Amino acid sequence: MLKWTRFNIISVTLGFAFLYLPIVLLVIFSFNESKLVTVWGGFSTKWYVSLLSNQGLLDAAWVTIRIGLLSATVATILGTMAALTLVRYTRFRGRMLFSGMIYAPLVMPDVITGLSLLLLFVAIGFDRGFWTITLAHTTLTMCFVAVVVQSRLLSFDQSIEEAAQDLGAPPVRTFFEITLPIIAPAVLSGWILAFTLSLDDLVIASFTSGPGATTLPMRIYSQVRLGVTPEINAVCTILIAIVTVGVICASVVTKRREIQRQRDERAAAAGA
Repeated sequence: MLKWTRFNIISVTLGFAFLYLPIVLLVIFSFNESKLVTVWGGFSTKWYVSLLSNQGLLDAAWVTIRIGLLSATVATILGTMAALTLVRYTRFRGRMLFSGMIYAPLVMPDVITGLSLLLLFVAIGFDRGFWTITLAHTTLTMCFVAVVVQSRLLSFDQSIEEAAQDLGAPPVRTFFEITLPIIAPAVLSGWILAFTLSLDDLVIASFTSGPGATTLPMRIYSQVRLGVTPEINAVCTILIAIVTVGVICASVVTKRREIQRQRDERAAAAGA
């Protein structure tokens, strides 16, 4: 059992302060009355009101949300299929290559991934824009979904599926009525992770973007190079709030499903 010494407490405190104190300061100064982001001039929400009239940031946010929703959904579908393939079909020709291709984006630097996709789109004559960023983000986030879903499938009791098939359920119906509801928390977690990674990405989007497809991180980065404004603090605070709410909702849903699963298992054991 870990003993909490003074050194451990100080180390953990400094670590959390290093990670979260800048975020707390950003949120606080988003309500700053002054135009100077480092000088507190009183509490005000005017920068959030001003943000509503900043058409450039609003357009970039809308593009980012659309890309995130679409890429996360496609990545979740493909990542779940990849996880099922790796867990259920352990012996097929090229499995090692397929597994390596799934895990490669996890360790590949974003610069390499972005440059490779840029060269691919240029070689095939695909005009860069909304769809190239969506394809790039799908490629990036699919592997994360596969890892999350695969970890859940490894602990999955396949006897439940076998029982459903013994009762006459075809494989497709078994998947949608038995397998998918059980692994739904992992699928949902993978989707939220993919959506968050898409919202956060700057490097790959910079390589694969085109006219009329400027994402919010790209817009923020271009404005920060000229100086941080209170509107940037406001939009970053909104992003933090969106991600926080998403993580909390995913945690609540996962916890409720886990409690329900334990109740069902106890009920089945009692009935047996």
